[in-house]
Amino acid sequence: MIKKISDKDKEDWENFLKNKKKTTYTDTVKNNNLSDRIIIKVSDKDKQDWENFIKNKEKIPNKDFVGKKKVRHEKIKKIDLHGHTIEEANKVVEKFIQKCFDEDVTKIIVITGKGLRSKNVENPYLSKDLSILKYSVPEFIESNLSLTKMIIEITDAKIGDGGSGAFYIYLKNKFKIK
Repeated sequence: MIKKISDKDKEDWENFLKNKKKTTYTDTVKNNNLSDRIIIKVSDKDKQDWENFIKNKEKIPNKDFVGKKKVRHEKIKKIDLHGHTIEEANKVVEKFIQKCFDEDVTKIIVITGKGLRSKNVENPYLSKDLSILKYSVPEFIESNLSLTKMIIEITDAKIGDGGSGAFYIYLKNKFKIK
């Protein structure tokens, strides 16, 4: 497809070529007259600065790569403790947290259940709260010094992840631990 150049475009091009050495930047501003042309002249200092910039062999650092920190991507693992006794659950959780820490996992979802069907509730010699995994597992983790060194915090889970029958464990970065 060949497009014909209008007389106005030819005139503009000729003016550009004539003024090429005088200016390096033109800008069209549409005023009330709709076709006023304003020519902005570049100062000698700006021209000199540009020439120096072009001649300079020093490389400009790429902003996309300079100072880019290593981002720790979220890695999530789950463990379900339904059907475990307190002792079994504590052992399993301890091993699981250590394994996840070694694998640089960022968040663990621990599903304990709400304890509504716990047979321990019927035993009058056991504390109702401490005999239910929902309460005893977080208590065990917080009292274990080797585990607390690996953990940032323990929080309640969102409804989609188990709600009141689960909790999150956020682990520290194993490369930054002292």
